[in-house]
Amino acid sequence: MSVLHGRIHSPRRRHPKGPLVKFRVERDVLADAVAWAARSLPVRPSVPVLAGLMIEAGPLDGGGEGLQLSTFDYETSARATLSAEVSAEGKALVSGRLLADICRSLPDKPVEMVLEGSRVSLTCGSARFSLQTLPVEEYPALPPMPTASGTVNSDVFAAAVAQAVTAAGRDDMLPVLTGVRIEIDGSTISLLATDRFRLSQRELPWDPNTPDESLAALVPAKVLADTAKSLTGGGQVTIALAARGAGEGIIGFEGSAPGGVRRTTTRLLDGEFPKVRSLFPSEHLTVAKVDRAALIESVKRVALVAERNTAVQLAFSDGVLTLDAGSGDEAQASESVEASIEGADLTTGFNPQFLLDGLTAIEEPIVELAFTQASKPVVISGSTEGGDDSGFRYLLMPRRLLS
Repeated sequence: MSVLHGRIHSPRRRHPKGPLVKFRVERDVLADAVAWAARSLPVRPSVPVLAGLMIEAGPLDGGGEGLQLSTFDYETSARATLSAEVSAEGKALVSGRLLADICRSLPDKPVEMVLEGSRVSLTCGSARFSLQTLPVEEYPALPPMPTASGTVNSDVFAAAVAQAVTAAGRDDMLPVLTGVRIEIDGSTISLLATDRFRLSQRELPWDPNTPDESLAALVPAKVLADTAKSLTGGGQVTIALAARGAGEGIIGFEGSAPGGVRRTTTRLLDGEFPKVRSLFPSEHLTVAKVDRAALIESVKRVALVAERNTAVQLAFSDGVLTLDAGSGDEAQASESVEASIEGADLTTGFNPQFLLDGLTAIEEPIVELAFTQASKPVVISGSTEGGDDSGFRYLLMPRRLLS
Protein backbone atom coordinates (compact mmCIF):
# COMPACT_ATOMS: atom_id res chain seq x y z
CA MET A 1 0.00 0.00 0.00
CA SER A 2 1.34 3.43 -0.90
CA VAL A 3 1.59 6.29 1.53
CA LEU A 4 -1.33 7.95 -0.29
CA HIS A 5 -3.52 4.89 0.22
CA GLY A 6 -2.47 4.70 3.82
CA ARG A 7 -3.53 8.25 4.52
CA ILE A 8 -6.91 8.14 2.83
CA HIS A 9 -8.00 4.50 3.09
CA SER A 10 -7.24 2.19 6.00
CA PRO A 11 -6.61 -1.49 5.15
CA ARG A 12 -9.94 -2.46 6.73
CA ARG A 13 -11.90 -0.13 4.33
CA ARG A 14 -9.82 -0.72 1.22
CA HIS A 15 -11.75 -1.63 -1.91
CA PRO A 16 -11.21 -5.39 -2.45
CA LYS A 17 -10.02 -4.93 -6.05
CA GLY A 18 -7.79 -1.94 -5.38
CA PRO A 19 -8.16 1.46 -7.05
CA LEU A 20 -10.50 1.72 -10.05
CA VAL A 21 -8.54 4.70 -11.43
CA LYS A 22 -5.08 5.87 -10.45
CA PHE A 23 -2.73 8.30 -12.15
CA ARG A 24 -0.01 10.87 -11.55
CA VAL A 25 0.35 14.06 -13.61
CA GLU A 26 2.11 17.42 -13.53
CA ARG A 27 0.06 20.09 -11.78
CA ASP A 28 0.27 22.80 -14.50
CA VAL A 29 -0.66 20.40 -17.30
CA LEU A 30 -3.65 19.07 -15.35
CA ALA A 31 -4.86 22.50 -14.19
CA ASP A 32 -4.69 23.93 -17.71
CA ALA A 33 -6.58 21.00 -19.26
CA VAL A 34 -9.24 20.93 -16.53
CA ALA A 35 -9.81 24.69 -16.83
CA TRP A 36 -10.11 24.38 -20.61
CA ALA A 37 -12.65 21.55 -20.45
CA ALA A 38 -14.61 23.09 -17.57
CA ARG A 39 -15.17 26.36 -19.45
CA SER A 40 -17.86 24.59 -21.50
CA LEU A 41 -19.84 23.41 -18.48
CA PRO A 42 -23.45 24.66 -18.40
CA VAL A 43 -24.26 27.28 -15.77
CA ARG A 44 -27.57 25.61 -14.94
CA PRO A 45 -27.33 21.97 -16.07
CA SER A 46 -30.62 20.31 -17.03
CA VAL A 47 -29.54 17.13 -15.22
CA PRO A 48 -26.92 16.84 -12.43
CA VAL A 49 -24.44 14.70 -14.39
CA LEU A 50 -23.95 17.48 -16.97
CA ALA A 51 -22.16 19.45 -14.24
CA GLY A 52 -19.57 16.71 -14.22
CA LEU A 53 -16.16 16.45 -15.86
CA MET A 54 -15.38 12.96 -17.13
CA ILE A 55 -11.88 11.69 -16.37
CA GLU A 56 -10.75 8.70 -18.44
CA ALA A 57 -7.35 7.18 -17.70
CA GLY A 58 -5.84 4.77 -20.19
CA PRO A 59 -4.55 4.52 -23.78
CA LEU A 60 -4.76 7.68 -25.91
CA ASP A 61 -5.81 7.79 -29.57
CA GLY A 62 -2.38 9.00 -30.64
CA GLY A 63 -0.56 6.30 -28.70
CA GLY A 64 0.78 6.10 -25.19
CA GLU A 65 -1.13 6.39 -21.95
CA GLY A 66 -2.66 9.43 -20.34
CA LEU A 67 -5.89 11.20 -19.53
CA GLN A 68 -8.91 12.33 -21.50
CA LEU A 69 -11.00 15.05 -19.83
CA SER A 70 -14.46 15.71 -21.26
CA THR A 71 -17.51 17.91 -20.74
CA PHE A 72 -20.78 17.92 -22.70
CA ASP A 73 -24.15 19.69 -22.38
CA TYR A 74 -25.85 18.12 -25.45
CA GLU A 75 -24.91 21.22 -27.49
CA THR A 76 -21.18 21.75 -27.04
CA SER A 77 -18.54 19.20 -26.12
CA ALA A 78 -14.95 19.77 -25.02
CA ARG A 79 -12.26 17.11 -24.84
CA ALA A 80 -8.67 17.52 -23.69
CA THR A 81 -6.00 14.82 -23.76
CA LEU A 82 -2.76 14.94 -21.79
CA SER A 83 0.09 12.65 -20.86
CA ALA A 84 0.08 11.07 -17.41
CA GLU A 85 1.51 8.10 -15.52
CA VAL A 86 -1.48 5.74 -15.36
CA SER A 87 -1.35 2.96 -12.76
CA ALA A 88 -4.99 1.85 -13.04
CA GLU A 89 -7.23 2.50 -16.06
CA GLY A 90 -10.86 3.54 -15.78
CA LYS A 91 -13.36 6.39 -15.63
CA ALA A 92 -14.52 8.84 -12.99
CA LEU A 93 -17.05 11.67 -13.13
CA VAL A 94 -16.64 14.57 -10.69
CA SER A 95 -17.92 18.13 -10.35
CA GLY A 96 -16.10 20.04 -13.11
CA ARG A 97 -16.17 23.49 -11.56
CA LEU A 98 -15.04 22.21 -8.17
CA LEU A 99 -12.17 20.27 -9.74
CA ALA A 100 -11.15 23.35 -11.75
CA ASP A 101 -11.13 25.48 -8.59
CA ILE A 102 -9.08 22.87 -6.73
CA CYS A 103 -6.52 22.41 -9.53
CA ARG A 104 -6.08 26.16 -9.86
CA SER A 105 -5.22 26.43 -6.16
CA LEU A 106 -2.78 23.51 -5.91
CA PRO A 107 0.93 23.98 -5.17
CA ASP A 108 3.44 23.45 -7.98
CA LYS A 109 3.96 19.75 -7.37
CA PRO A 110 2.86 16.53 -9.09
CA VAL A 111 -0.79 15.56 -8.60
CA GLU A 112 -1.94 12.04 -7.82
CA MET A 113 -5.59 11.03 -8.14
CA VAL A 114 -7.13 7.74 -7.02
CA LEU A 115 -10.70 6.48 -7.44
CA GLU A 116 -11.78 3.86 -4.91
CA GLY A 117 -15.44 3.13 -4.42
CA SER A 118 -17.54 6.26 -4.89
CA ARG A 119 -14.89 8.86 -4.02
CA VAL A 120 -11.89 10.35 -5.75
CA SER A 121 -8.94 11.37 -3.61
CA LEU A 122 -6.52 13.99 -4.90
CA THR A 123 -3.12 14.65 -3.36
CA CYS A 124 -0.63 17.37 -4.26
CA GLY A 125 2.22 17.90 -1.83
CA SER A 126 0.58 18.13 1.59
CA ALA A 127 -2.79 19.20 0.12
CA ARG A 128 -5.43 16.46 0.10
CA PHE A 129 -9.00 16.49 -1.24
CA SER A 130 -11.71 13.85 -1.32
CA LEU A 131 -14.49 14.29 -3.89
CA GLN A 132 -17.82 12.52 -4.32
CA THR A 133 -18.26 11.04 -7.79
CA LEU A 134 -21.28 11.27 -10.09
CA PRO A 135 -22.72 8.20 -11.86
CA VAL A 136 -20.59 7.50 -14.93
CA GLU A 137 -23.25 5.33 -16.55
CA GLU A 138 -25.68 8.29 -16.74
CA TYR A 139 -23.25 10.54 -18.63
CA PRO A 140 -24.10 11.03 -22.34
CA ALA A 141 -21.71 9.88 -25.06
CA LEU A 142 -19.82 12.70 -26.74
CA PRO A 143 -20.53 13.24 -30.46
CA PRO A 144 -17.77 12.15 -32.86
CA MET A 145 -15.74 14.74 -34.75
CA PRO A 146 -16.79 15.23 -38.38
CA THR A 147 -14.17 14.60 -41.05
CA ALA A 148 -11.46 17.29 -41.03
CA SER A 149 -12.02 19.95 -43.72
CA GLY A 150 -8.67 21.73 -43.41
CA THR A 151 -6.36 23.77 -41.18
CA VAL A 152 -5.81 27.44 -40.42
CA ASN A 153 -3.22 29.39 -38.44
CA SER A 154 -4.53 29.48 -34.86
CA ASP A 155 -3.56 33.10 -34.11
CA VAL A 156 -4.97 34.40 -37.40
CA PHE A 157 -8.19 32.45 -36.86
CA ALA A 158 -8.63 33.75 -33.30
CA ALA A 159 -8.11 37.36 -34.43
CA ALA A 160 -10.52 36.93 -37.35
CA VAL A 161 -13.23 35.42 -35.17
CA ALA A 162 -12.82 38.21 -32.60
CA GLN A 163 -13.46 40.74 -35.38
CA ALA A 164 -16.42 38.86 -36.86
CA VAL A 165 -18.34 38.33 -33.60
CA THR A 166 -18.38 42.10 -33.03
CA ALA A 167 -21.61 42.39 -35.03
CA ALA A 168 -23.28 39.16 -33.85
CA GLY A 169 -26.69 39.53 -32.24
CA ARG A 170 -27.34 38.84 -28.57
CA ASP A 171 -31.12 38.51 -28.72
CA ASP A 172 -32.09 34.88 -28.15
CA MET A 173 -35.49 35.64 -29.67
CA LEU A 174 -33.62 35.86 -33.00
CA PRO A 175 -31.32 32.82 -32.68
CA VAL A 176 -30.12 32.90 -36.31
CA LEU A 177 -28.57 36.32 -35.70
CA THR A 178 -26.66 35.09 -32.63
CA GLY A 179 -24.45 33.03 -34.91
CA VAL A 180 -21.49 33.57 -37.21
CA ARG A 181 -21.86 32.19 -40.70
CA ILE A 182 -18.72 30.37 -41.78
CA GLU A 183 -18.39 30.07 -45.54
CA ILE A 184 -15.61 27.90 -46.95
CA ASP A 185 -14.82 28.34 -50.62
CA GLY A 186 -11.60 26.69 -51.74
CA SER A 187 -8.67 28.30 -49.91
CA THR A 188 -10.73 31.13 -48.36
CA ILE A 189 -12.84 31.26 -45.21
CA SER A 190 -15.42 34.04 -44.81
CA LEU A 191 -16.94 34.91 -41.44
CA LEU A 192 -20.20 36.92 -41.45
CA ALA A 193 -22.30 38.24 -38.56
CA THR A 194 -25.12 40.76 -38.17
CA ASP A 195 -27.61 41.97 -35.57
CA ARG A 196 -29.65 43.97 -38.17
CA PHE A 197 -27.99 47.27 -37.22
CA ARG A 198 -24.45 46.37 -38.26
CA LEU A 199 -22.64 43.75 -40.27
CA SER A 200 -19.14 42.32 -40.08
CA GLN A 201 -17.27 40.38 -42.72
CA ARG A 202 -13.82 38.86 -42.31
CA GLU A 203 -12.00 36.82 -44.93
CA LEU A 204 -8.83 34.82 -44.30
CA PRO A 205 -6.80 32.16 -46.10
CA TRP A 206 -6.59 28.55 -44.98
CA ASP A 207 -5.34 25.15 -46.15
CA PRO A 208 -8.30 22.98 -47.24
CA ASN A 209 -8.11 19.21 -47.50
CA THR A 210 -10.28 19.36 -50.63
CA PRO A 211 -9.29 22.46 -52.67
CA ASP A 212 -12.56 22.88 -54.61
CA GLU A 213 -14.96 22.19 -51.76
CA SER A 214 -17.59 24.75 -50.71
CA LEU A 215 -19.14 24.47 -47.24
CA ALA A 216 -21.21 26.71 -44.98
CA ALA A 217 -22.22 26.57 -41.33
CA LEU A 218 -23.96 28.81 -38.81
CA VAL A 219 -22.04 28.56 -35.53
CA PRO A 220 -23.11 30.11 -32.18
CA ALA A 221 -20.99 33.26 -31.88
CA LYS A 222 -20.10 32.86 -28.21
CA VAL A 223 -18.97 29.25 -28.62
CA LEU A 224 -16.95 30.15 -31.71
CA ALA A 225 -15.26 33.09 -29.97
CA ASP A 226 -14.39 31.09 -26.84
CA THR A 227 -13.13 28.15 -28.90
CA ALA A 228 -10.96 30.19 -31.26
CA LYS A 229 -9.41 32.10 -28.36
CA SER A 230 -8.69 28.92 -26.40
CA LEU A 231 -6.92 27.11 -29.25
CA THR A 232 -4.05 29.56 -29.80
CA GLY A 233 -1.56 27.37 -27.92
CA GLY A 234 -0.62 25.46 -31.07
CA GLY A 235 0.31 26.58 -34.56
CA GLN A 236 -2.73 25.27 -36.42
CA VAL A 237 -6.43 24.70 -35.82
CA THR A 238 -8.21 21.91 -37.66
CA ILE A 239 -11.78 22.69 -38.69
CA ALA A 240 -14.06 19.70 -39.20
CA LEU A 241 -17.33 20.31 -40.99
CA ALA A 242 -19.48 17.68 -42.65
CA ALA A 243 -20.98 18.52 -46.02
CA ARG A 244 -23.68 15.88 -45.70
CA GLY A 245 -24.37 12.57 -44.02
CA ALA A 246 -22.60 11.52 -40.81
CA GLY A 247 -21.63 14.46 -38.65
CA GLU A 248 -23.95 16.88 -40.41
CA GLY A 249 -25.26 19.57 -38.09
CA ILE A 250 -22.03 19.65 -36.05
CA ILE A 251 -18.75 21.53 -36.47
CA GLY A 252 -15.54 20.53 -34.76
CA PHE A 253 -12.30 22.33 -33.92
CA GLU A 254 -9.04 20.74 -32.84
CA GLY A 255 -5.71 22.21 -31.78
CA SER A 256 -2.59 21.21 -29.93
CA ALA A 257 -1.76 22.39 -26.43
CA PRO A 258 1.02 21.79 -23.89
CA GLY A 259 0.80 18.13 -22.97
CA GLY A 260 -1.85 17.08 -25.46
CA VAL A 261 -4.70 17.92 -27.82
CA ARG A 262 -7.87 20.00 -27.40
CA ARG A 263 -11.04 19.20 -29.32
CA THR A 264 -14.43 20.94 -29.34
CA THR A 265 -17.65 20.18 -31.16
CA THR A 266 -20.82 22.26 -31.21
CA ARG A 267 -24.22 21.89 -32.75
CA LEU A 268 -24.93 24.28 -35.62
CA LEU A 269 -27.78 26.78 -35.47
CA ASP A 270 -30.87 26.05 -37.52
CA GLY A 271 -32.39 28.61 -39.84
CA GLU A 272 -31.45 30.65 -42.89
CA PHE A 273 -28.85 33.34 -42.36
CA PRO A 274 -29.81 36.53 -44.25
CA LYS A 275 -28.07 37.20 -47.55
CA VAL A 276 -26.02 40.16 -46.39
CA ARG A 277 -23.13 40.37 -48.82
CA SER A 278 -25.14 42.59 -51.18
CA LEU A 279 -25.43 45.23 -48.45
CA PHE A 280 -21.84 46.28 -49.02
CA PRO A 281 -21.98 49.03 -51.70
CA SER A 282 -19.84 48.70 -54.81
CA GLU A 283 -18.90 52.40 -54.92
CA HIS A 284 -18.51 55.32 -52.53
CA LEU A 285 -18.99 59.08 -52.91
CA THR A 286 -17.17 60.14 -49.73
CA VAL A 287 -14.14 58.40 -48.23
CA ALA A 288 -12.36 59.58 -45.10
CA LYS A 289 -9.17 58.26 -43.55
CA VAL A 290 -8.60 58.96 -39.84
CA ASP A 291 -6.09 57.98 -37.19
CA ARG A 292 -7.80 55.08 -35.44
CA ALA A 293 -6.56 55.72 -31.89
CA ALA A 294 -7.40 59.43 -32.06
CA LEU A 295 -10.89 58.75 -33.35
CA ILE A 296 -11.59 56.14 -30.67
CA GLU A 297 -10.59 58.52 -27.90
CA SER A 298 -12.66 61.35 -29.39
CA VAL A 299 -15.76 59.19 -29.71
CA LYS A 300 -15.37 58.05 -26.09
CA ARG A 301 -15.12 61.63 -24.83
CA VAL A 302 -17.93 63.10 -26.89
CA ALA A 303 -20.23 60.15 -26.14
CA LEU A 304 -20.09 60.98 -22.41
CA VAL A 305 -22.84 63.58 -22.92
CA ALA A 306 -24.89 61.55 -25.41
CA GLU A 307 -28.22 60.55 -23.92
CA ARG A 308 -29.33 56.94 -24.08
CA ASN A 309 -30.24 55.82 -27.62
CA THR A 310 -29.03 59.07 -29.20
CA ALA A 311 -26.39 59.39 -31.87
CA VAL A 312 -22.97 60.98 -31.97
CA GLN A 313 -22.82 63.29 -34.99
CA LEU A 314 -19.93 63.05 -37.43
CA ALA A 315 -19.37 65.93 -39.89
CA PHE A 316 -16.72 65.53 -42.61
CA SER A 317 -15.53 68.77 -44.24
CA ASP A 318 -12.29 70.54 -45.29
CA GLY A 319 -9.91 67.89 -43.95
CA VAL A 320 -11.56 67.78 -40.53
CA LEU A 321 -13.92 65.32 -38.87
CA THR A 322 -16.01 67.09 -36.22
CA LEU A 323 -17.82 65.03 -33.60
CA ASP A 324 -20.80 66.44 -31.65
CA ALA A 325 -23.17 65.05 -29.03
CA GLY A 326 -25.84 66.45 -26.75
CA SER A 327 -28.49 69.02 -27.60
CA GLY A 328 -30.73 71.79 -26.26
CA ASP A 329 -30.39 72.59 -22.57
CA GLU A 330 -28.56 69.36 -21.85
CA ALA A 331 -24.79 68.83 -21.73
CA GLN A 332 -23.04 69.14 -25.06
CA ALA A 333 -19.62 68.14 -26.40
CA SER A 334 -17.67 68.78 -29.58
CA GLU A 335 -14.26 67.70 -30.78
CA SER A 336 -12.36 67.75 -34.07
CA VAL A 337 -10.00 65.17 -35.56
CA GLU A 338 -7.77 65.61 -38.58
CA ALA A 339 -8.96 63.54 -41.54
CA SER A 340 -8.08 62.92 -45.17
CA ILE A 341 -11.37 63.35 -47.03
CA GLU A 342 -12.12 62.55 -50.66
CA GLY A 343 -15.52 63.43 -52.11
CA ALA A 344 -18.46 65.54 -50.98
CA ASP A 345 -18.91 66.97 -47.48
CA LEU A 346 -21.15 64.81 -45.35
CA THR A 347 -22.86 64.86 -41.93
CA THR A 348 -24.27 61.73 -40.32
CA GLY A 349 -24.63 60.07 -36.91
CA PHE A 350 -24.15 56.68 -35.28
CA ASN A 351 -24.78 54.75 -32.10
CA PRO A 352 -21.50 55.56 -30.28
CA GLN A 353 -21.04 52.08 -28.80
CA PHE A 354 -21.61 50.36 -32.14
CA LEU A 355 -19.16 52.77 -33.73
CA LEU A 356 -16.56 52.05 -31.04
CA ASP A 357 -17.08 48.31 -31.44
CA GLY A 358 -16.18 48.55 -35.11
CA LEU A 359 -13.22 50.85 -34.61
CA THR A 360 -11.67 48.75 -31.83
CA ALA A 361 -12.04 45.56 -33.91
CA ILE A 362 -9.76 47.02 -36.58
CA GLU A 363 -6.03 46.34 -36.20
CA GLU A 364 -4.56 48.91 -38.62
CA PRO A 365 -3.53 52.37 -37.27
CA ILE A 366 -5.55 54.19 -39.94
CA VAL A 367 -9.27 53.53 -40.49
CA GLU A 368 -11.22 54.24 -43.64
CA LEU A 369 -14.86 55.34 -43.46
CA ALA A 370 -16.61 55.04 -46.82
CA PHE A 371 -20.08 56.48 -47.55
CA THR A 372 -22.53 56.54 -50.44
CA GLN A 373 -24.70 59.18 -48.72
CA ALA A 374 -25.44 60.41 -45.20
CA SER A 375 -28.59 58.31 -44.79
CA LYS A 376 -26.89 55.09 -45.90
CA PRO A 377 -24.57 52.79 -43.92
CA VAL A 378 -20.88 53.48 -43.55
CA VAL A 379 -18.30 50.81 -44.35
CA ILE A 380 -15.39 50.91 -41.91
CA SER A 381 -12.14 49.07 -42.62
CA GLY A 382 -8.43 49.27 -41.91
CA SER A 383 -6.25 51.23 -44.31
CA THR A 384 -2.78 50.02 -45.28
CA GLU A 385 0.00 51.94 -47.05
CA GLY A 386 0.09 49.52 -49.95
CA GLY A 387 -3.67 49.54 -50.30
CA ASP A 388 -3.88 45.82 -49.46
CA ASP A 389 -7.25 44.54 -48.29
CA SER A 390 -7.11 43.88 -44.55
CA GLY A 391 -9.86 41.27 -44.92
CA PHE A 392 -12.21 42.92 -42.40
CA ARG A 393 -15.17 45.18 -43.16
CA TYR A 394 -17.71 46.58 -40.70
CA LEU A 395 -20.93 48.07 -42.01
CA LEU A 396 -22.92 50.29 -39.62
CA MET A 397 -26.39 51.76 -40.06
CA PRO A 398 -26.71 55.48 -39.27
CA ARG A 399 -28.95 56.85 -36.52
CA ARG A 400 -31.35 59.75 -36.95
CA LEU A 401 -29.83 63.00 -35.72
CA LEU A 402 -31.75 65.19 -33.29
CA SER A 403 -32.57 68.58 -34.73
